Amino acid sequence: MHVPVVIVGAGPSGSLLAWILRQRGIENVVLEARSREYVEGRIRAGVMEQNAVDLMIRAGVGDRLQKECMKHAGVIVGINNQHHFIDFEKLIGIGVTVYGQSEVTKDILAALDKAGHDVVYEAPVQTIENHNGDRAKVTYIQDGIEKEISADFVVGADGYHGPCRKSIPADALKTHEKTYPLGWLGVMVKAAPSANVALFAHHDRGFALLSMRSPEISRLYLQCAADENLDEWSDERVWEELDTRMGTSGWTLERGEIFQKDVTPLRSFFCESMQYGRMFLAGDAAHIVPPTGAKGLNSAFADISVLSAGLIQHFTKDDSSILDSYSGIAVERNIQTQRFSWSNTSKYHVFPGTNSFDRRMQRAELEYLVRDETAQISYAKQHTGLPFAHWPEL
Repeated sequence: MHVPVVIVGAGPSGSLLAWILRQRGIENVVLEARSREYVEGRIRAGVMEQNAVDLMIRAGVGDRLQKECMKHAGVIVGINNQHHFIDFEKLIGIGVTVYGQSEVTKDILAALDKAGHDVVYEAPVQTIENHNGDRAKVTYIQDGIEKEISADFVVGADGYHGPCRKSIPADALKTHEKTYPLGWLGVMVKAAPSANVALFAHHDRGFALLSMRSPEISRLYLQCAADENLDEWSDERVWEELDTRMGTSGWTLERGEIFQKDVTPLRSFFCESMQYGRMFLAGDAAHIVPPTGAKGLNSAFADISVLSAGLIQHFTKDDSSILDSYSGIAVERNIQTQRFSWSNTSKYHVFPGTNSFDRRMQRAELEYLVRDETAQISYAKQHTGLPFAHWPEL
C-alpha cells in the first residue's frame, strides 16, 4: 500500500495535519499506537495562543472551541502573597484562550471519524526505513499482524518516546536537553476557578499555579520534588500549601473535590534538524518545554501550520520551497519558545541550593515585571505567542 503521507501519532498535531491535508484532497493515513479512548483522555495544558485558535477555526474544527472556550485578558503574578494583574489586552490588544487539549483532540478526531478518514488505532509502528530513497517505508502491527505501507513523506507526530525520531541516525540529529531539579504536583478539582485568569505565584516555599479547564473545573499546581511521593500529600495538605503560596488578603481559594492528582517532572528538549530525508518531525517528537509557559500545544500547531502549508504547496503546485525550509523555520521559532519557557520557569520557581544573591535577583526581576510597562509589554508578547511563519491554503 502506498499513500502520499503517513502520519505517526493521532494526538492534536498529527490529527490536525491529517484533517488539513484531507481538506485539500491529499490522501494520508494516521497510525496511532494507543486506543482512541486513551488519546482523547490524555490530560494536558489548555492555554491556546490566538494563532493556534485561528488555525483550528480556519481548518473548520473550531466550532465547539469558540462556543465553550474561556478568554483570558492577561495573567496574575503573585509575589509572596501579593497579586499583580498584567493586562495583556490593554498592553498589546490580545489575550489567550483556555480550552483543554483533550477537547482539541476530541474535536479533530471526531471530524476525521465523521469523514471516514483512515486513522488506525492500536497500531504501533515498528520501523521507518528508506528515509532518503524514492519512498519511505513504515512497518506497523495491527491485530497482531505486521503490515507495511510506503509514503512520499512520513510525519513523526508521535511524541518524545515515539519511534520516528529514534529512526534517524544519531549523527544526523543534534539534541539539546535540560532536566530541572523539581516537578509539579498537579490536581484537578471540581470547583469554579478562584480567579478569572491564571495566577502564577512565586513564594519562598516554592511556585504555585492556579489555572482552569472550564468554568466548573480548576487545575492547580504546586512546585515539588521531581520524584515527589504522592502518598504523602493528603487533600488537606494540598489545600493548605496552595493557600500558603497563593493566598492574599481579601481573596479566597475555592475548594472542591480533588478527582485527579499527579506529579510531572520538568524538562526542556529540542532537536536539530526536524527533517531527515522524507521524514518530518513535529510537536513533542521534536521539542518538549516545561509547562510554565503553556507552549507545548501551541508550538506543535506552529509546526503543523508550516508543515501543512509546505505539503499542500508540494502536492498541488509541485513546489517544495516551504518544505525545504520547514526545519529551519520550525527550529528557529522553537528556540525562542524554549527561551521563554526556560525564562518563565527560572523566574517563578525556587531552586534547591540557590544562594541569597540569586534569590534576591529573582525577586527583583519579578518586581520589575509588575512595575514596568515596557517589561510587561515584552512579557505579554511572549506569553501570547510568536507569529506562525506560514498558513495552509484552505
